[in-house]
Amino acid sequence: MSGFFGSISKEDCVSDVFYGTDYHSHLGTKRAGLVFYSENKGFQRAIHSLEDGAFRNKFERDIAGFKGKIGLGVISDTEAQPIQVTSYLGKFAVATVSKIVNSEELEARFMQMRHTFAETSQGSVNPTELVAKLIAEGTDFLSGIENVYNLVKGSCSILILTENSIIAARDRLGRTPIVIGKKENGYAVSFETCAFPNLNFETEKFLGPGEVVSITADGYEQMRKPNDKMQVCSFLWVYYGYPPSFYEGINVDECRYKCGAALAKNDTVEADFVAGIPDSGVGHAMGYSNETKIPYKRPYSKYTPTWPRSFMPQNQHMRNLVAKMKLIPNKAVINNKRGIFLDDSIVRGTQLQDNVRDLHEAGIREVHMRIACPPLTYPCEFLNFSRSRSNLDLATHKAIEQLNGDVNTELKEYSDADHPKYQAMVEQIRKNLNLTTLKFQRLDDLVEAIGLPKEKLCTHCWDDSSYF
Repeated sequence: MSGFFGSISKEDCVSDVFYGTDYHSHLGTKRAGLVFYSENKGFQRAIHSLEDGAFRNKFERDIAGFKGKIGLGVISDTEAQPIQVTSYLGKFAVATVSKIVNSEELEARFMQMRHTFAETSQGSVNPTELVAKLIAEGTDFLSGIENVYNLVKGSCSILILTENSIIAARDRLGRTPIVIGKKENGYAVSFETCAFPNLNFETEKFLGPGEVVSITADGYEQMRKPNDKMQVCSFLWVYYGYPPSFYEGINVDECRYKCGAALAKNDTVEADFVAGIPDSGVGHAMGYSNETKIPYKRPYSKYTPTWPRSFMPQNQHMRNLVAKMKLIPNKAVINNKRGIFLDDSIVRGTQLQDNVRDLHEAGIREVHMRIACPPLTYPCEFLNFSRSRSNLDLATHKAIEQLNGDVNTELKEYSDADHPKYQAMVEQIRKNLNLTTLKFQRLDDLVEAIGLPKEKLCTHCWDDSSYF
């Protein structure tokens, strides 16, 4: 995943963009960039790696030299961005939140036209540069954005910085959000609404799927009406989103409370405490605890002052060690107790397996795991959700292969919570993770907790129902 933030103001906006972008640090792990425009300095840009440090530390020196009343920032899980472009449309910068499934096809298209790519991303063409080239094919920015919508498969939300405006274009199916904020001296545009309150912005408008707006310091103008169909990613509420944020007007943490409560209503297990796997499991656990009246406790605490992210070290052994060191068990809560643990999802299950082993070493009597979404059976085609190199890395596929000797089978029955094959798969995952019991959220309960009609949600990773 990635996240972006832009601001256009009647005053210098460097501070707003710096802090607004920093509020997206939970969405990206690889690269970050800032770009500003001023009449005196023109375009100014900086890009840094986040693999050995945090956003704020990497850009503190840069912002001292930046000037401008218009700018944007992006934190990315993949490529270096924003991209700066000089084209028929003039000079502009582009930042995206995207996953381009047909990038090789689009790359070949440009190669046939004898184009050159200047940027790379993990050994291949930089997706944001690809988007910038598609935009530059238009006769104006709107036709260029339509070109992106027509040719890109997957998902793509865009911020374009020109010399006098920010153009915001939400993914044509609205898989990822764009929100406009307003304050006295100007406007902001953001992935996360949690970036607004402390910068004194009020949420003004949630862009619809495929909607395009042009934003200046005096207001915004709709360039393209939203599409009727929407497929916003359900995982925004389950996992990605920061608790105070809103998508489609629906708060992240309130949704997580409802997810936990729904799991509790379908449960009869007895326990001494309820706990959330930090961080995204906490809201789900609070909802479960409030519903059952089983006390919420912290069997381990997350220690992050030194290593806020377990992926930072380059060496896999060190990453595993840091992941373990982050969670400090509290034996006073754990020893000889029965615990119900809430987590957002199980992807590969490797870190959860380690956590369970630590709990047993601390003397826990029973580990009951409750997952806030259904089993991840279909790899995400639309967002950079899982870094698994193979579908077989998924805990579900590993269990299916153990049961059948082969994962190349019809998966529909394994995503039906009432089918015996689903129940056998969940039982196999339970055994693999050494859990006392394991239950996943039912899809209809998750949809109800979010509060949108199912047809407006992307649920592909659970039931293969969504579309490009």
